[in-house]
Amino acid sequence: MTEHERKSVAVVGLGYVGSCVAGTLADRGATVVGVDTDGDLVEELNHGYCRFQEQELAELLGRAVGGGRLTCTTDYAAVARVDVVLLVVGTPVRDDGSLDDRQLRAACETLARHLRKDQLVVLKSTVPLGSTRNLVRPLLERSGLTAGRDFGLAFSPERLAEGTALAELRTLPVVAGGLDAASTISAAQFWRESLGVEVLTMSTLEAAECVKLADNWWIDLNIALGNELAKFCALFDVDVLEVIKAANTVPKGTGNVNILLPSVGVGGSCLTKDPWMVWRSARDNGLDIRTAAVGREVNAQMPEYTAQLVFDELAELGKKPEGARIAVLGLAFKNNTGDLRATPVKDAVDALVDRGAIVRVHDPLADDTEVKELFGIRPSNSVAEAVRDADCVAILAHHRDFETIDYGSLPVAESCVVVDGRAYFPVEKIESLRAMGFVYRGIGR
Repeated sequence: MTEHERKSVAVVGLGYVGSCVAGTLADRGATVVGVDTDGDLVEELNHGYCRFQEQELAELLGRAVGGGRLTCTTDYAAVARVDVVLLVVGTPVRDDGSLDDRQLRAACETLARHLRKDQLVVLKSTVPLGSTRNLVRPLLERSGLTAGRDFGLAFSPERLAEGTALAELRTLPVVAGGLDAASTISAAQFWRESLGVEVLTMSTLEAAECVKLADNWWIDLNIALGNELAKFCALFDVDVLEVIKAANTVPKGTGNVNILLPSVGVGGSCLTKDPWMVWRSARDNGLDIRTAAVGREVNAQMPEYTAQLVFDELAELGKKPEGARIAVLGLAFKNNTGDLRATPVKDAVDALVDRGAIVRVHDPLADDTEVKELFGIRPSNSVAEAVRDADCVAILAHHRDFETIDYGSLPVAESCVVVDGRAYFPVEKIESLRAMGFVYRGIGR
């Protein structure tokens, strides 16, 4: 980006995604102001502290703040000084799948008091189709300005995966759709200049809104296929990973068949809500979408299924659920992150406890206070502490820290079961565990 092309940007919402976006834009030369209602978060960021666990993010934000390219505030008045406003606030769903729009509505109402002519507003938060046009637009127009005439309005979905977010911001194509042609062009130009990536322009706001929902609908449903395939393979003593590896070699469409891997379950703030957002939006418009709900239901059953695998293997060893000592390693919703949002491990642990098992938990990446609050169990300080005298070691998030575990030296009980909920151990590793006296059981393995 040249000096002439540099834009000043406000990122409204400094959660995980907002912080990644703000840091990346500032690192590429933009002048960025971050706005959030959480005063503690703002103060942390202004002092160079990052509460989010994303590789390189803390260093990126530290450079941006230290270099004066990123400042954070709770005062929305700061947005009046920028060229582009990015809305990156939370958009959870209620139990019935409908959008809980309180954060988005509050942000738009406050932003409207400071909006000025010729600015571009881009919503990045995931929303049901029509929300940018029918919710965000009228709220912003309370400013007295008209979208499409006095200011630009566009939608660009957030499509980042935790753990690889910064790399994806620098390489993944950005989707942009505007209220009108001028808004689309402005949004596309901003992303090309600020990130230097390919931009996929969409014909309407609604088409752009649909992209993120389609992505996560597909991912969740595909994982559900992998999970049910794993259950099917288990009936015939077939290794599901062997089947998936072979099945995925068939060309189909623009790539190959791509069955995703089974696991203890699906978590995080997106995959667990976006399919329900699709389902509810369709229902509100007279269409019964079945696959979104089925995928969610299948994946929501996996924690209980995983817990039953533990009890099945213990029963084979003559051990009852009541009083069984079970060590759960890895509590986050995916490998190599400490994020506990909607983690399926919570339901798996609850199922173990409900049957009378004595459960210890350990996750080197998760915050101990958050673990205690969510699981109701004080986390062990080390793997050795967690697995002492354990009848079962359940690896439900396989962090890098766990890759070097010396299983032969673990102080576990005799005839200990290893349940692999997300480690995907190769056959050689499984044979090694069995040679040490462990009983191995994976999802569909």
